[in-house]
Amino acid sequence: MAKSDMRPPRLPSQSRTAGDGTPPIGEVDLHLFNEGTHGRLDEVLGARLGTFRGARGAWFGVWAPNAHSVSVIGDFNDWKPEPLRRRGSSGIWEGFVPGVVRGQAYKYRLERDGRAWDKADPMALRYEPPPRTASVVWELMYDWRDAYWMARHDLASALDAPVSIYEVHLASWRRVPEEDDRPLTYRELAPLLADHVEKLGFTHVELLPVMEHPFGGSWGYQVTGYFAPTARLGAPEDFAFLVDTLHRRGIGVILDWVPAHFPKDPHALAHFDGTALYEHADPRQGFHPHWTSAIFNYGRNEVRSFLSSSALSWLRRYHADGLRVDGVASMLYLDYGREHGQWVPNRFGGRENLEAITLLRQVNEQVHAEHPGMQTFAEESTAWPMVSRPTYLGGLGFGYKWDLGWMHDTLAYFREDPIHRKYHHGKLTFRRMYAYAESFVLPLSHDEVVHGKGSLLEKMPGDDWRKFANLRLLYAYQWVTPGKKLLFMGGELAQRREWNHDGSLDWHLEGDPRHAGVMHLVGTLNHLYKTIPALHELDHDPAGFEWIDESDAEQSVLSFERRDRQGRRVIVVMNATPVVRHNYRVGVDQPGAYREILNTDAPVFGGGGQGNLGGVEASPIPAHGRPLSVVLTVPPLAVVLLLPILPGAAGPAAVTTETTGSPAA
Repeated sequence: MAKSDMRPPRLPSQSRTAGDGTPPIGEVDLHLFNEGTHGRLDEVLGARLGTFRGARGAWFGVWAPNAHSVSVIGDFNDWKPEPLRRRGSSGIWEGFVPGVVRGQAYKYRLERDGRAWDKADPMALRYEPPPRTASVVWELMYDWRDAYWMARHDLASALDAPVSIYEVHLASWRRVPEEDDRPLTYRELAPLLADHVEKLGFTHVELLPVMEHPFGGSWGYQVTGYFAPTARLGAPEDFAFLVDTLHRRGIGVILDWVPAHFPKDPHALAHFDGTALYEHADPRQGFHPHWTSAIFNYGRNEVRSFLSSSALSWLRRYHADGLRVDGVASMLYLDYGREHGQWVPNRFGGRENLEAITLLRQVNEQVHAEHPGMQTFAEESTAWPMVSRPTYLGGLGFGYKWDLGWMHDTLAYFREDPIHRKYHHGKLTFRRMYAYAESFVLPLSHDEVVHGKGSLLEKMPGDDWRKFANLRLLYAYQWVTPGKKLLFMGGELAQRREWNHDGSLDWHLEGDPRHAGVMHLVGTLNHLYKTIPALHELDHDPAGFEWIDESDAEQSVLSFERRDRQGRRVIVVMNATPVVRHNYRVGVDQPGAYREILNTDAPVFGGGGQGNLGGVEASPIPAHGRPLSVVLTVPPLAVVLLLPILPGAAGPAAVTTETTGSPAA
C-alpha cells in the first residue's frame, strides 16, 4: 500500500509559496488523494499564500466533486464570489485570488441545482472564534525550541517507560474570575500547566480535543476544524507555544483526535457539496444515535486521505507526541448503539466495519512510518482482539489501549462499603486473566466525573476520613497495578464537585491539609513509579507481576510483587477495609530487611500514621508458598510498598519519613 511518506519530494514549483504560478496541488497529490493514501493534504489544499503572475495573494483548493460551481468569498473581495475552476475528475476546485493576506476571513460558496450555500474550509489552519464560523487565511509561523525533547521523545512513551498522563480540558483547568471567569489563553496556560504537571511528576499531558468545535459543551468532541486549534484560546502560534513550553519542561503532549463522527452544523462538513460527501447518505450508516452526529464514510478514498492528513498534521505541525483516538468501538461495529434492523451488515454479512478497520490501520501505519516512536492510544471499550498489536500481525496497530474494564470494575469495587468488599474481591483479581492481552493504560478519565456520576472523592463510601483514605487507596492501587496511568484534572485535588466544563477547578482546595495530602500522594506515586523500574519496566509483560496472596477476600487484603528485568522486586500489600491488620504475615523470597517505601496512611498524606516504623525484617517462617515471610502492620484503607534492601544498597531517594510516615528502619 502506498504511504504518504513514500511520495516524491515536493518540487519547489509545487510549494505553497510558489512564485511561478503553479498551484500548490500537483498531479502526484491528486493521485494519492483520490486513492486514499495522501497524508499531507494540509500542505496542498485550503488557503495557501503565494504568488501568481507577479501578484501576491492566495491559492484556494477544496474538494467538492458534486457541486456545479464553487467560489471563494471573504474579507478580500467584500464577500463577493470569486469562481474556482475544477481540476479534471479529481473533485477538487482551485483558484488564485490576488490581494489576500494572512488573517483575512473566508468561506466557500457552493452551488448545485440552483441552490447555493456557504461552507467553512475543511482544511483551514485557523477559524474565527465561535460563534462566528468563517475560516481564516493562515500559515503557522513559530520558532520551535524543543529540539532536545523531540530528539528523545520516543523514549518517554515506550512500552517499558513510566508513562503517567494528566488529562486536561484546557478551557476549564484554570479561569480568571476577575474577568468574567474567562478561560486562560494558550500562552497564559503554558507556564502554569507546566509548573503543575512538573510538580506532580506526570510524564505527559493529554488534552481533550483542541480542534475547532462550535459547541463548548461538547468538550471538543464535536469537531468542525480537523486541522485547526480552537481560536477560543488564541492563535495557532499560541497553541504551539503551549506544546513547546511543555516539551522544554520534559513533558509529553497527547492530543485527543475524533475520527468517529462530526457535527451536522450547516457551515461545516455535513452535506458539504449538496450531497453526503464526508458522511454516508444512509442514516443506518451515516447517523450516530448516541451523539446525534454524522459518521464518516470510511470507504471513500478521499475521506481516508482527509482523516489521515488530519492525524499526521498534529504530529508534524504541532509536535504532538501521540494521539488518543476517541470512540474506536463505535467505529469498529456497524451495529454500535443500534437495534436490530437499524444497521447495514458488511459485505460478508457481519457487523464489523471493514472500512473503519482499514482506516485505523492506515493511520497507525502512517504515524509509525513518518514519526517513529510516537504513540497512538485507543479508547476501545470491547474485547476486540489485538487493538494494540502491529498491523503485520493482524492487529489494529495502536501503541496502547485504554483498559475501561479495569476502570469499571475498580470503581464498582471502591463504591462498595468496605464491610461488603469481601463479596466483590474478584473485581480486583479478575484483571489478571486479560492484563497482558493488550498494552493497557489504566484511566480514571473525565467520563467518570460528569453527568451525575460524582467526583472520585464523592464516589468513595463513608465519612470524610473514609472517603479520603479510600481515594488514597484507589490512587495507590492504580499506580502499582501493571499498566500506564491516566488521571483527569481535579483528581489530584480530591475535588468534591463534579467537573464543570464552564468553570475552573477548585484550586482553593490546595489550602486544605486533607486535599493537599492527596496531591502530595499523587506526586509521590509518580516519583516512585518513575524511579523504581519494577513499577513500570514490565507493565505489559507477565514476568513483571506475581501474586503473593490473591485469596484473602475475608480480610479484603491483596498482596503481590512487581518486578523489573533484573528480577528486582517491590512487595505490595493493600488493605481495603478500615480495620488495621496487625501481625499480618506475607510470604517473601529474599532474606534481610524490607524498607517501607510507601505508606498511604502516612500523616503527610492525611493518614493516621499506622505503619511499620520504616521497615521490617524477613524471618525463616514459610508463608504463601515462599520460604520466608515478613510480619506487617497493614494500615486501614491503605497500600504499603516494601523494597528488599540488598547488602550495600541505599534504596531509592524517595524513601523518607514523608513517604512512609515513620522513621527509617
